[in-house]
Parts: sequence; structure tokens; C-alpha cells
Amino acid sequence: MAAQMAVNSGASLWGPLKELWETVDGAVLRRQPESVHLLDLQLKKHKPHFLSLFKNPPKSAEQREKVRKASTEGIAIQGQQGSRLLPEQLLTEAFILSDLFDIGELAALELLLAGEQQQPYFPGLTRGLVAVLLYWDGKLCMANSLRTLIQSRQGKTFTLDLSGELVALTTRFTDELMSQGLTKRILTLVSEISVTREFERLQKERGLGNEKHRKEVADLIKECRQALADSLFSWTCQSPLSKDDTLALIGHLETVTAQADGSLDSVNLALVMALLYCLDVSFIEQGTEDRDDLLQALPLLTERQYVSAVHSRLMDSQPWKLPGLQAVCRLAWALSLRVLSQLPQGSALVEFTEADEALADQALLGDVFLFMKEGMLGCESFSQEEFYIRRVHSLITDFLALMPMKVKQLRNRADEDARLVHMSLQMDSELPSSLRKDLDHLMILIGEFYSKDPFGLELGLEFWCPTESLQHTSLQGSYLGMALQRPPHKQVVLSKFVRQMGDLLPSTLYISYLRMLKGLANGPQCAHYCFSLLKTNGAAHSDNIQGVSGSPVSWEHFFHSLMLYHENLRRDLPNPDSAHYRHPPLRGITQREMEGLTSFLQLLTTIITWSENARLALCEHPQWTPVVVMLGLLQCSVPPVLKAELLHCLAAFGKSPEIAASLWQSLEYTQILQTVRAPGQRQAAGIEVELNEIESSCEEYPLTRSFCHLISTLVEGSLPVNLGAGLRVPGFQPYLNFLRDSVFLPFPTRAYRRPAEKWEVADSVLEVFHKLLRDYEPQPSDFVQEIVELQGEQVPAHKPPGHSIMFHLLNDSPMLALCLSLLEEGVRQLDTYAPFPGKKHLESAVLHCLCLLDLALQKEAVFMDLLRESQASLLVSPLEQLLQGVSPQTRRADHIVNIARYLYHSSSNPEAAFQSAKILRRIANYPNIQIRLVGDFTHDQAVSHKLMAGFVECLDNEDAEEGTEKDDSQKKVARIRHETQIHILNLLITSLELKAPNLALYLLGYEVKKPVSSTNLQDPGESLCVCLTGVLGRLQRGTEKRSGPALTQQAPHLAELCYQVIYQLCACPDTSGPTMRYLRTSQDFLFSHLQHLPFILPSNQIAALSQMSWLMKTAAIELRVTSLNRQRSHTQRLVSLLLDDQPHAQHAADGESGMEDETRSVSGFLHFDTVSKVRRKLLSVLDAIDFSQDMPELLQLDFFERTQIEQVISNCEHVNEQGHTVCNVKLLHRVLVAEVNALQGMAAIGQRPLLMEEVNSILQQVVERNRVRRSLSAKRHALQSWRSLVETLLTACPADLIPADERQLIIRDLLLDLHDKVLSEDAAGELMPIVAGAVFTLTAHLSQSVLSEQQQGVGLEASSGFASIANSALHLILRKLLDFILSTGGGYQRLRAHLYGSLLYYLQIAQKPEEPDTLQTGKAMWERLTAPEDGFSKLQRENLAIIESYGKALMEVVCRDACDGHEISRMLAMAVLDRILSIDRQNQWLLYICNSGYLRSLVESLRQDDVALQSLLTPQPPLLKPLYIFESKMALLTRVAKTGQGAVELLRCGLVAQLMECQVFDMVPDSDAHRVMRDPSGFIPSPMDRYRQILLPTLRLFQVILTSTSINHQQGAAQVLQWLIVHADTIQSLLRCQELSMGALQELSLLTGIISKTALPGALEMGGEVNSAALMEFQGHINRFQRLCLSLLGRLAGSERDRLLKQAEISAPGDSAERREEMEVAMQQVCANIMEYCQALLLQSSAQAQFSICLFSPSGSEPADLSSTVPSMAYSRVPSLGLVLYLLKNSAADFFRFHQSHRQSLGKLQSLDQLPPEELKELCQGLVSGPGGVEKISSVQRSLLAKRRLVQLINNRAKLLALCSYVIETCLFVLWRHLEYYLLHCIPTDPKDSLLPGSTLYRSRLADDSFGGLQASGGRGLSLSRVSQQDLDLLKSDMAAGFGEALQRKLLEVEGLYSQVRSRYTFIQALVRRIRGLLRQPKS
Repeated sequence: MAAQMAVNSGASLWGPLKELWETVDGAVLRRQPESVHLLDLQLKKHKPHFLSLFKNPPKSAEQREKVRKASTEGIAIQGQQGSRLLPEQLLTEAFILSDLFDIGELAALELLLAGEQQQPYFPGLTRGLVAVLLYWDGKLCMANSLRTLIQSRQGKTFTLDLSGELVALTTRFTDELMSQGLTKRILTLVSEISVTREFERLQKERGLGNEKHRKEVADLIKECRQALADSLFSWTCQSPLSKDDTLALIGHLETVTAQADGSLDSVNLALVMALLYCLDVSFIEQGTEDRDDLLQALPLLTERQYVSAVHSRLMDSQPWKLPGLQAVCRLAWALSLRVLSQLPQGSALVEFTEADEALADQALLGDVFLFMKEGMLGCESFSQEEFYIRRVHSLITDFLALMPMKVKQLRNRADEDARLVHMSLQMDSELPSSLRKDLDHLMILIGEFYSKDPFGLELGLEFWCPTESLQHTSLQGSYLGMALQRPPHKQVVLSKFVRQMGDLLPSTLYISYLRMLKGLANGPQCAHYCFSLLKTNGAAHSDNIQGVSGSPVSWEHFFHSLMLYHENLRRDLPNPDSAHYRHPPLRGITQREMEGLTSFLQLLTTIITWSENARLALCEHPQWTPVVVMLGLLQCSVPPVLKAELLHCLAAFGKSPEIAASLWQSLEYTQILQTVRAPGQRQAAGIEVELNEIESSCEEYPLTRSFCHLISTLVEGSLPVNLGAGLRVPGFQPYLNFLRDSVFLPFPTRAYRRPAEKWEVADSVLEVFHKLLRDYEPQPSDFVQEIVELQGEQVPAHKPPGHSIMFHLLNDSPMLALCLSLLEEGVRQLDTYAPFPGKKHLESAVLHCLCLLDLALQKEAVFMDLLRESQASLLVSPLEQLLQGVSPQTRRADHIVNIARYLYHSSSNPEAAFQSAKILRRIANYPNIQIRLVGDFTHDQAVSHKLMAGFVECLDNEDAEEGTEKDDSQKKVARIRHETQIHILNLLITSLELKAPNLALYLLGYEVKKPVSSTNLQDPGESLCVCLTGVLGRLQRGTEKRSGPALTQQAPHLAELCYQVIYQLCACPDTSGPTMRYLRTSQDFLFSHLQHLPFILPSNQIAALSQMSWLMKTAAIELRVTSLNRQRSHTQRLVSLLLDDQPHAQHAADGESGMEDETRSVSGFLHFDTVSKVRRKLLSVLDAIDFSQDMPELLQLDFFERTQIEQVISNCEHVNEQGHTVCNVKLLHRVLVAEVNALQGMAAIGQRPLLMEEVNSILQQVVERNRVRRSLSAKRHALQSWRSLVETLLTACPADLIPADERQLIIRDLLLDLHDKVLSEDAAGELMPIVAGAVFTLTAHLSQSVLSEQQQGVGLEASSGFASIANSALHLILRKLLDFILSTGGGYQRLRAHLYGSLLYYLQIAQKPEEPDTLQTGKAMWERLTAPEDGFSKLQRENLAIIESYGKALMEVVCRDACDGHEISRMLAMAVLDRILSIDRQNQWLLYICNSGYLRSLVESLRQDDVALQSLLTPQPPLLKPLYIFESKMALLTRVAKTGQGAVELLRCGLVAQLMECQVFDMVPDSDAHRVMRDPSGFIPSPMDRYRQILLPTLRLFQVILTSTSINHQQGAAQVLQWLIVHADTIQSLLRCQELSMGALQELSLLTGIISKTALPGALEMGGEVNSAALMEFQGHINRFQRLCLSLLGRLAGSERDRLLKQAEISAPGDSAERREEMEVAMQQVCANIMEYCQALLLQSSAQAQFSICLFSPSGSEPADLSSTVPSMAYSRVPSLGLVLYLLKNSAADFFRFHQSHRQSLGKLQSLDQLPPEELKELCQGLVSGPGGVEKISSVQRSLLAKRRLVQLINNRAKLLALCSYVIETCLFVLWRHLEYYLLHCIPTDPKDSLLPGSTLYRSRLADDSFGGLQASGGRGLSLSRVSQQDLDLLKSDMAAGFGEALQRKLLEVEGLYSQVRSRYTFIQALVRRIRGLLRQPKS
């Protein structure tokens, strides 16, 4: 027992029943798949509830006790652990509730708990009140389920087309219920439950809340009764009741009473109809295929007792409470008996069937037809049920067809009565008392019944027998095409009835007969038949002598009478100025005539409303001229009611545009509304007088209303611009003024006899305003004051009426004020929830007001723009500002709040809510208003709750349906609800883009008073329900099922917007934190939705793509955020969901997928066969994006000019809210139709249908184009989101979540799939750029992954090839990439930039990583040649083979892109060329480039770059593009020059000549001047740096050319030397460089390198013929280069070097180590180059020492003043040999330092794993930017970086060692050469010969001559004569001292350490030996 005592928090009286109803609804009405099984389960579970319908669980003492103890001991709650203590107050309420509804105490407690849970959805109600709602809602779910189950049965009346299985299930179930006494239970419940009784009970216990609560409870109770009664009705429609049940039903109906107005209420009506269907046998006549089965089941035929029981019960003379109801049942039974008597089975029942006549007589005595009209038709639910209508139709027609004698009796009786009446009128005696009006009632019943046709059944057609043959085009009768076939007997009888009744019609029946015809004329075909009847009636008697037709029911008779009335009354037309005008003699029309006229006018109106043929035929009839006569009558003094009918009739005529135009003119001419005042006329006339004097005093306004109706009809067609021309200012303005100033503005203050009429007037006039504004488009001409000529005066013309209305709405006008107060009044009335007279019209008026505001907001932008441009003197304010004004009623600015409050009434007024949402959305676009709105919305707590509830209710409405185009009213409402939701979501989306506080934040439940990010979102329950819960609630439904979120299928567009709102909340920095926390923790939103990707909607592909786009974008943010916050498990779940290709068991809960999951997925990759694969989620999403797009074919036009049409279409295009460019179809339609209308002439009129057809085809084409654009845009968006998700997965998520091998396979799959899709024939070009971008990212990651894998030393030995990804896969990727590049053709150059980038990344994979130079003797050459090929070279070779297989096509594309086009593509194309040339050993590509002229074009483009490059050197450059392009070109040319062939080709193309002409090299910027202009971010390099970026690549290129062309080709050297000489000034200034920065050193190292190879005396001869003067000039330049080089050596060899290195450390301490290394290398390089130069000069001057030139002075002292403060001294002096010695010593010392450091680094590299962390950090420091950067990287990364840094160090040191050893060698050579000359061949001179002090003289001679006199041998003697013996001795001793033992030992050690290792034999040993020999020589 204890177990049963647990409390169900979902409330057993509500939760499970709600679930039951959802299942039934889903299975039967929404036909969801898999629902039959669920339904079966639910029905089994709830069977006891159905059997004991509405029985409550009983009270018990035990329960009471348990509940009482719940506050102290607690109580168990299902699904929760432990027991929960409940507050005392709650228990008290539970007992009250238990007594109130007489339910068990636990059930009451459950209801309260559920009420507490649901409370947020019901603002303003306590949990008790909510519990009351839930109690009745549970009951309603039960009743609805019962009704729906019964409706799903098969039967005789209707079918729902359900599956057989489902029908069998429900039939079995309901049969069982029926057999257990369902009927009696329902009847008992219907009589027991009543709203008043329940309300009394609730009132006593305070169980009723505010008006809304009262209304909701009352509605629930009413709906319960209705559903129960409907269940019974549905049952009897399909299958008969048993005898007892039928009798019980009759017994119930005996006691039924009517409502106050004499009609039945809808519940009793349903029961009456149920009985009528019980007694129905008419279906027997419809020969359906299952007729025999149905006959078998019919107890009327099979059970004699049934018939006798029913018969005796109905024959019983005991009167019922409603005799009329008794009469209806008797009539139905009589007709059933009559049908039975005609059946073969009826012979057995003859004793009963004979009583049919008697029964019918009794029914007639009971006024059966009167009761049917008042009691049944009077009930408003009658016309809402199709099967009620069909049953009553069969009742009426059966009576007329089956009992013709009875009908005849009725007619005879009526004729008799008519005579009696006539006599008594003549004798003035009393009317006889015995008059029966049965026929009268019958006719009026027929008229009433058929005049409403809500389902468009046109049942009245049975009364018309087609006499003329039916080939008539406008008729689509039920017997179309069977003209010769006889119509059914019944139809013949009925049509005879209609015709005969009209023959010799007694006057008493005249009006009734007309009313009957009016009913029977309701419908397009019926109206036509009726028109013909009235026409033939007149024709038959036209030979009558008096000329007046015989039949009073004919057009002839009627129009004749009208004309007579008009003649008579017109004669009485008094002089308007005479005083007695107001009381004209009314001798015109009697009351009886009035009624007759009214009836005929109504009949006429009905016929011409339905039939256009009738309309035109009557209007154009030459004798009758109805329009003229009616307008004439309107001027006469007839009662307003008749005038109203006349106006209604005119309105019906006005439906044809042909008639409308002339009607306008006639209306104006007759001055119904006086628009022209005659001069001297004292007072107004026409309708204005009628309104102000007659109608106002009568307090009834029929005339005004019908006038508004007429105008409303007429303005729909067209507005005549020149209305009233000639007599007044033409136009519609007077009518508008009348409607506005005389009808609309005074309407609230007038008196009304019938309160509802107030709203009818407002509604009808607002309808006109609405139509006028709706059709108004602001035009520039509206703002220009036009002048018209009127009777010789110039007067201003009227503006279009829409303009006038706009103007009034954009000002604080009385009209706007009244509209706003009407809205306020409307919402106040709706808030009472009480019915009041005119409610429907008030709602309609409010709707028109809302539409007016919406239209004004929509058009105001164009209106104001045109107004501004026209500079007219109108003043207007934007409507959204006027709406913020203060309301005079409440003294608060609450207009917008009032508009928003209509959302709260969306359930009862969906359209008002829709317009309200639309207006709010338009206002939301203005940021300044949003902040005020938030204040207004939150100002009053109660209103704020209501508003919020309104928004949530609209969003949460389940009945909304998307885009059903049927005009079924229910579907229409569903569509409107859907649109409302769309507008609200768009409002949220727009608002979220604005700054906080905004409406969206308030509505979604974020803080608006505090910072947004401090919000703490909660599930509803703790807080008020907000829109966010609504949005999420809609999205979450169905996520737990296999089919996925239901909303995505049911309302795709809505779902798309919901996802967008969620995305925006996650993307906005303020809301992101709270939202993502909430979605992650309380909703598990992303995981539950992503697992259902991809969403496939064949019907709406665009929406499905957009849904996925927003969801993927949100997922990307989530992945990034969780990765940053280190929430590994969250990231891991999403990553594996998106990337796994193992089938995924749905996780039971978070965290259960732990390690085993990961290991499984990895092992799955290794053993391919073990697990079946599934498609990765990411790939299946990609599959869902269809890359092909069907494009609409070109227009085929016969009339229009295609180019012009295309122009018009493009003029109509605009960018919509989603950012798509679409064509405005409505605007285009207007333009085209105007064009067609403008055509003149007969030919044009004849062609018009064809033209319109073509217009139609153009519009269809444009709609299709718009769809294609939207589709492409959706695909682009989806692809973009997919790409960002992929990129986030690969970049932002922790690398270790996806192991490297798996990562490569994933990238492989993604790349191959992407390529397959994009390379298919029909892929849309618009998607290519995104794909290219994705390919680029993926290839970059692939390359990175492979490289990092190699760095970690994994996978190199793997058998599959190179890395985890097999070579074959890599080749496949390369092939696809190249296919993609080739498939893009000429147009997509920017797109190819991405692909080139991808190609570069791909080729990088095969690049060998940098290896440490260990200085070990490499293997012998032979070993190297025979070594097996390593992975890199193999892959590289295969890559090249693939690239070459593409041949010329690929070369062509890449070369073309490299030569011109977009800058970035050019750079990347050059990079690709560079890369391919570097691996192309056969030089295929090089040959192609040279032969096809691309190389020449590249070289020649250098000249064009010159100007752009010069502009770059200004302090603030325009763009840096030219610089980057130049660098790329130089890099490519350098690559080409690296082969001898290429270098020669470049020289042949005139490369150097081109560069000589570039002036940019001479524009060296001033380095100090621009310090100030530095870019603070450091991104834009300083001018000097920019200059170097231009110069250095050029110098490098020269260097490579010189190296490649080498000895055998001196032409290169000569050309480069010419370049040096052309730019000599610049070169010399660079060599003199004051401040040796890093950049300067790089320049110098390259320059000296070039000079050392070119500025040689021999170079000039090689350069061809040069005349002697030029030769001299060249010679001078060369000498200067030499001098500058040597002085540079002096600076760099000396101590300045250390100073520079120190300075570098101080200036940039951060990256000092690397800077210092680079500087060291550069300095060593410069020294090496200069020494090489010296060596070359020495060697070239002569092979023997004695003829050699001298470059250094014979002084051995070490240069002490090298660092002297006067550098100019040092420059000008010739350097001494001591300098060389100094350099030698330094180099030797450096060598050992470097060697030591190299060894240490190598040691570290070999024991990298053992290094302490501190040292690792230190090594990484240089490679990681930013403070604390090293801390953030993982240990794996750290050791990789350290390794890279060590390799860098080692290779750097190796380079330095090579340079040092070279410098040492050249120094030794120069020393030896000079010493040999000085000590052996030099003849010293005596100093006293000299006139000047020796040193100076010697210096100048040596300097000039030794440099200059290379060729002139005479000069040498002169110079040598200046060296004294003393100098030479000193030299010898200094040298001997300097070149000591220690140094010699060192040098030999260098050779030992370095040269042998390098297997390169140096001459150090030999040179040392020779120098030692020279120095030891005895003095000669």
C-alpha cells in the first residue's frame, strides 16, 4: 500500500491524461508515424478511466491521515529519493480542493503540486487556482480523447482515411466502451455538469481568480460538455445506437429546455442531431459500395422491437418541455418510416409505416419549421458543423420530395388563408384566429437555411433543375456534360416546388417566397439559375395588354415597380430651400411595400453578388437601368432603412470594375454626398444631413453603414482621379473628409439605440481607411503642389486619399488619437473576458486600427524621404515617436504597451496579436525607442507579467502551422499564429543586435536593470516563464525521440529562427556566459540537437539548411568556450559525436562514455574489419548540402523586350532582412500591369489576355529566381557554418582530444568528400569559394599534423608510407586539388589563391625538416649515392610525377595567375611555381616558363613595379601590396637563377638591364627623419626597412646569378657590375654606412659578396667593347668600391664589432640571443667577403708575388685606434697588415668559442629528454611571443620547440665555423702574399728624399697608386719607392711577434678540428709554414 501512496508530481488527474490526449491527437489527427503502438499502450493503461468516465478517485481516511502527516513526517514523491516535507498551508489547500471536487486527498495534493510547477505559465494566479484549471483540463483531455477515438471509426457518414490497423484498434476499444453503457454515462454527465453549478461551488471556496481565470474555467467546463455530446453525435453519424441507448437519448431530449432567445444550446443541439442521425435512413439512397453491410447493421431494418419501441415513444401524446423539438423528432421519424415503406424490407413493418402521415400532421401542428429555424438554426454552433447542415438539408428535401401531398395541402391552406385575410382587410374586420403559417415558416426556413453556406457545399443546387442544356461555360453543375441524362427524381420534384410556389402567389406569401429564393440563390450556380427563373417568369407574360407583367416575381415586375416609385416620389421632391423640407408628405411607400421592396432588393443583391453575368446583364438592360433608378430613389424621401438596402445593392453592382467606374460618376452626379455647394445654398443636403439630423435623432445608422460599405467596395477596384472634374477640385477628397470628420471622429460621442451599432459604424469606416492606405504607394508627385483650373480660377489639387491618411497618422491628429484610444478601449474590453454587444465588430475595428498603424510604419520611411527631397512645407513626425506620446485617458505613455497587450489575447484574437507583433517588430528597429520600451514594459508589475505571458503564449502556441495555403478558416488561423511567432522571433533577433537594455533581453529573461552578464537563467518553476523557455521548449520537443526535434519538421522556418535566437544569445559577449551555462547544464541542448543532424526536409530544403547553419555556428562557439575553460568532458562529448565513425550507442547519461569509448574508437581505426563503420556526423551534414543548383532558364518573351524586362527586374530588387538580394514581386507586378494598362488601341485590348499571361510567366520566373537566390544563399550559409565548425574542431579544441593518426584520417575524409562534391559537374560556382577556404584550412592542418607527427619521431618507420596517412591517400588529395584548380577556369582567381595556399601546404609535407649539422664526416660520396631513398624524397618524387601528369594545362593556369590578376593570387601562384621548380629535377617547368614567354613577361614587369615601389618609400605609404609582390617575384626569379640554365635565361631576358632602369634603388630614405612616423603597432615597417625589403632580394638574386653562371660565363658579372656602377652613389653611401644596425649588416654582407665577385679589373674586358673614357670612369668606381670595402674591414675586424654586439643586446633585450647570432653571422660574412675580394684582387693582378699589387700598408702593429672616436680618420687611412693579423687572431679565437658552443648544443640535443625544465623553458623563450607564453604550452610542444631551437643553434654555429675557417684561410693567404712581396721583392727608399713627412706622402701614394695603378706598371715603382727599410724591419719584427708559436699551433688545430671533418683539405698548414719561413729569413 505504501508504494501506492507515493505522490505523482505530474498529478494523476492531469499529467497522464494530457499525455493520453497528445498520443490520441498524434495518432488520429496528426497521423504521426509509429503512433499506433503508443496509442495501444495508452488505451490499455487508461481503459478504467474511460469505463468510469469522469469518476474521481474516492476520498479515504487513510489518505487523509497520510496527507495530514506530510508536514511533519514528509511524503514520498515519485521519481525523487527520500520523502519531502510539505508546508502546512499546502495541506490545508489540498483538503479544501479535495472537498471541493470530491476527489481523493492525495489526488488533490498532486494537483496542487502540479499547479505550483505550472504556475510560471499563469501569471497572476495562485497554485490553487492553477490546480482548478488543471483539474478541468484533465477532464477535457479525457473527453477530447474519447471524441477523437469515436471519430476515427469507419461508418456511414464520413471517413478520416486512417490506416486499417489504427481503425481496427479504436473500433474494438470504443465498441467495448459502448457495450459497458457509455451513452447513459454521457447523458448523465451532460445533465449533471453545468457551469453555474460549478461556479457556485468554486465561488464558495474562493476557487475563482481574475476574469481570465473565470473565462478559462468556464470554457473548459463548456468544452467538456460539448466534447461529451459530440462523442455521442460522432457515434450516431457512423453507427446506430442500441434500442436502450436510443430511448435513453429520447428520454433526455424530452426534458431539454431552450435558451432565452428560444434556441438550443450547442450541447443539446449535438444531442438532437445525434437522435436525427439515429433515425436517418437517407444514406440508403446513396448507392455506396458498402451499402449492404450498412443495411445489415441498421436496427431500423433488422430489429422489429427497436422500431416499435421508438415508434411508441414518439407517438406518445405526452408533451415534451419543448414541443417544437418533439415535432422535429416526429417529422424525422415520419420521413424515416416513409423511406422504409418503399424498401422491400419495409413490408414487415407495415403497421408502423402507415402512421407516417399522422406523425407528419402532428409535427406540423407542433410548428416544426418554426422551431427548426429558431431553435436549431438560431444556435451559433449549427453552421460550424458540416454534418448538422447535411442532415437538416436531407430533412427538408425529404419532406418536400417524399410528402408532396402534404406540401400541396400546405399550399391550399395558405391560399385559403390569403383569401380570408384579403376579405377581412376589405371589410375592416378582425383577422381570423385560425390562420396557420406553416408554408410561410417552411419558406422562411429554406431561405434562412440556405443563405448561410460556410463550407461552400452549395446544397441549394438540388432545388434547381437545369432546363437549358448544360453546355454553358459558366456552369459547372453536378451533371456537367450529361445534358441528355435525366436529373434525379428528387431534384425534379424540388425544382417543381420552387416554380409552382411562385405561380399565382398570394400576397401574404410574397415576402416569404422572396426570402426563400434569396436563400436558394446563395452560390455561383444557384444565383445563375435563380436569375434565369426571374427572367423567364417575366417573359412568359410580356404579351399582357397593360404592359405590366403577370408574375409578380420577375425582374420585369420588380424594376417596373421601382421606376414607378421613382416617378411618383420625384414629383414630390420639394425645393431644398423651402422650410417644410424636413417633413415631406410621406404618401409614397407603405410599411408592407417597404418590406416587399427590401426583400426584393436583398434577393437582387444576393444574385448579383454571386453571378457576374447577372450583374452585367441587369446593369446594361436598356429599359430597367437599375443603377440610375436606385440612385434616383436615394435622392427621394424614403426611409433610411430602404436607402441602406439600395446602397447595399449598388455596392453589389460595384463589384464589377466595368460598372464601378460609371457608378462613381453617377454617385458624384447625383450628389448623394454633397460635394458641390450651389452658390447661395444655405444648408447642406444629401447623406450628411441624413446622418446628422435623421439618423442621429433616431439613434440608428443603417444608411451611414451601407454608404461606408458602398465606398469600401468601390475603392477596392479603382479610385477615379478626375471625379467631379469641372464642378469642383477633382478627386476623392470630399468623400474622405466626410468619412473622417462626419463619421469616424464623432462616432464615440453619438447616441446608439443598439449598443453594438457603435462598433459596426467604426468598423465599416475604418475598413475604408485601411483599404485606402493599403493600396497607397507614396510617389514623388504626391509632394508637389499641383494646380487645377476651376471656373477660371487656379486652385490647389487634391492629393491621393492614402497620402491624406498618412499625413493624419504621422501627426498628432484627432484621427490618430481616436485610433489609439480605440485600441486602448479594445484591450480594456477584451481584458474583461465578458461578452458584450458588438464584440465582433469592436475586434474588427481594432484590427483595422492596428493594420493602419502597421501600414503607416511600413510606408513612413519612403514617405518621409520623398517629403524631404520635395522640400514641401508639410510637417510630419515619425509614427514610432508619436506612439510614445502620453495617452489622454491614462495620463501615461502607454500606447505601445496597449498594442503589445493584444498578444495576451492571441488565443481569442489571433489576427490582432499578429498585427501587434508586426508593429512591435517595426518599432524594434529603432534603438533609441528600445530603451524606453523596456522601461514602459517593466513599469507596472502586473502589466509586465501580462505582457510577458502574452509573448510566451504566442510563442508556445501549438496550433500554429506553417504555410498551409488552403483558405480553410482553421488553417488560416493556424497560419496567422505561425506568422505571429515568426514576427516575435524576428523582433528578438533585431533587438539582440542593439545595445542593452533592449526588449529581447527583457523578454528572454535577462537582467535589464543590472549588467546582463550577471543574469542567472533558471528553469521555469523558480521564476516567471520567459520567452527563452518558450523558444527552448519548442525546440526541445521530440529531441528524445528518434525522429528528432519535432519543430524542425512541423514549422521549418520557425525552427530556423529559434536556432538563430539561440545562436545570437551565445554569440553576443554579454549574454553568452549565462546562456551557454544554462544550455549546457539544465538543457544539454547542443548535444541533444546535434545528434539529430543532418535535418532532411525534402519539402523545405532552404529552411533545413538554415536550421543546421545556426546550430553548427552555436556548436562552434560551444567547442571554443569549453576548450578555453578546460571543460574537457563537454568538449570530448561533442567532438566524438561529430567525428566518430563508430556506431554510437546513445549515452544513457553524461560521463558514462569514459576511457573505453576513446580506446574503442582508436582501436577501431587499426582493425578495419572489426566494427561496422557509420558515416561521420560532419560528413553526413556535408552530404545534406546539395551543391547542385537548378537555374531558371531564360525568359521566352513574345511581347516584351527581354533587355528592358531584365532592367525592370533589376530595378525592383532590394536586400531583404536576411541579407539576400531578392526582387520585389509585388512591385514588379504593379510596374508590369501599369505598362499593360498604358497600351492604347483596339489591338492592345485584344492582346490583353496574352499580355497578362506573359506578365504572369515573367512573375513566375522572378519568383523562381528569388527561390534560387535564397537557396544558394542558404547553402552558402550552411557551408560557411560547416566550415567554421570544422575549423573550430581542428584549431580550438585541445589537440590531444583527437589523436594525430585519427586527425589525419578525419581530414582525409573531409578533404576527399569536399572535393568530390565540388568537382561534380553541376556544382554551383557560388559555393566554390567557401569550399576552397575549407580546403585551405584542412590542408594546412593535415600538413601541420603530419609534420608534428614526424617531429615527435612517430610514423617515419611506419610501413604505410610516410605518416599515419597512407601515401596513396595523399596522392589522391593532390590529384583532387589539382583537378579543382583546373576546374575553376579563368574566372575564379581569388578562389584559386586558397587552392594555391593548399597546394603549398600539401607540398610542404614532403619537405625534409631541418637537420642539425653535426660536423661529422658525412658518409662517403658513394654511400650517399647508393643509400635507399627516404620517405621524403619518395613522396616528393611521386608528387612531382602527379603534377607533371597534368602537363601544360596546369602550367598554363599557374603561370597565368603568377603574371597578372589579383595580388594575393599572384603571390601564391609565384610561391607555387617556386616550390615546384625546387623539386623539378628534370626542369620541365623551367623550360615551359622560359619557352612560353612567362619568364620574360615577369622580368619585364619589374620596370612597371618601379613607380609603385618608389611610392612605398614615402613616410606614409599608400599600400604595401607592391612590396609583397616584388618580394614574391624576386624569390621566384632567385629560384629560377639557382640552375645555370635558368640564370642564363634570365640574363638573356635582360633582367639586369631592367633592374638598372629602376630608380627605386637610388631613393635611400633618411633613417632618422622617419623615427617619428613609426607605426605604433609595428606592423607597417619603417621606410628604411621597406627600402631594405626591396634592395636585399635584388642583391640576393644577383648573388645567385653570379654563383650559377660562375667562371665560364663572365657576362653575368659584367652586367651586375654595370648595375653597381649605375647605382654607384647609393652603393657607396651604403658601404660608408654610419650606423651598423642588423639591416645594414645584411645589406653589407650581400653587397660585399657581389662586389667581391664583380668589381674586378678583368670584369670590364669581359663586358664587351667599352670606349676608353667610360672605361676610365668605371675604373674610378671600381677603385672606390675597393677602398670602401677595405675601410669597412677595418671597422668590422676591430673592436667596433664587440661594441655593436653589446649595443644589440641593450636595444632589444627580449630577443637578444637570436639577434646577436644573426649579427655575428652577418659580420663574419662581411669579413669573409672582403677577404675573398682581397684574395681575388691579389690573384687577378698577377700570379707571382713580385708583380702583385699591395692592398695593405707594411705595418704590423695591431690597429689600436680602430675604435677611435674619429672614424673618418680610420676610413681614409690605408689599412695595415696588422689589421689582417688582428682579424686572423680574432677569427681563430672565435672558432674555438663557436666550436665549444656547437659541441654543447649537440650534447643537449642528444639528451633532450634529460634536460631540466628550466633549461627547456629558456630554450623555448625565443620562439614563443608574449609574456608567460611558455607557461601556457603543453610539455610535448615545449620539447618540440626546444628541439627546434637547438637545431637552429647548432646550424648557426656550423655556419659560423665555416666562415671562420674561410676567413682564417684567406687571411693567411693575404698575409703570405704581402709579406712575400715586402720582405723579398720590395726595394726600400730612403726617407730623406721625401719633401713631405713620410707617412702622409706614403699614405697618399699607396692609396692612390696601389688601388689605381693596377695596369700601369710605372706607378708601382713610385709607390714602392716610398717604403723605407725601417718600415720593413719594423714590419718583420711586429709580424714575428704577432705570428707567434701559440697562434700557429691554434691555426693548425683549427685545421685538425674542422677541415678533415669536412673532408675538405685546406691550405692552412702550408700557408703557416710559408709565413713562418718568410719571418725567419735573415735580413738580406
